[in-house]
Amino acid sequence: MPPEKSGFYYPNKFARITIEALEEVMGKNGLNAILHLAGLSELINNYPPDNLEKEFDFAYFTALCVALEEMYGPRGGRGLALRAGRATFADALRGFGALAGVGDLAFKVLPLTAKLRIGLPAMANIFTQFSDQISNVHDEGDKYVYTLERCPMCWNRKADRPVCYVGQGLLQEGLRWVSGGHEFKVEISTCISKGDDMGRYIIYKQPLD
Repeated sequence: MPPEKSGFYYPNKFARITIEALEEVMGKNGLNAILHLAGLSELINNYPPDNLEKEFDFAYFTALCVALEEMYGPRGGRGLALRAGRATFADALRGFGALAGVGDLAFKVLPLTAKLRIGLPAMANIFTQFSDQISNVHDEGDKYVYTLERCPMCWNRKADRPVCYVGQGLLQEGLRWVSGGHEFKVEISTCISKGDDMGRYIIYKQPLD
């Protein structure tokens, strides 16, 4: 049975990108098993259309994340969610909307600090503009805090630890893209699923490499 809807939505395109990323990471059979476990069997061989209509409910997205953990355990599910998040960004979002200019020479020659200062809010803006997710970026000296006030990854979910790993992987890959190839430490510091007021990712400005 499909999950009970939240009334908040991702555009079909974002959902399709994530499902295709999961297929890339897990293979077709693995994905079909996850869709079945999530109560989303109607999506097997019938992915959301490639448009920006807001029709993919947050509860469905959460069900995908829960199914990953149920099938592969917390550690295995986390690893797959991180990889799917990275693939989601790498395959589709990097040329999207406010991020379209990141590939331009004028952006590439900017210092790293400026790339992050422009690129991170551009990433947040895509989700706030095209979906019901509310994302903001706050500069806190040696780190940025990326917030989710309404989260599609843990809708109505209760957990004793942060669970929003797809977003963590997406941010890691997004940072790699906007920085011109650097890796950054991204931590989940708060998560709505464990009773926090909003989701927060901590992004340390100093690259790992």
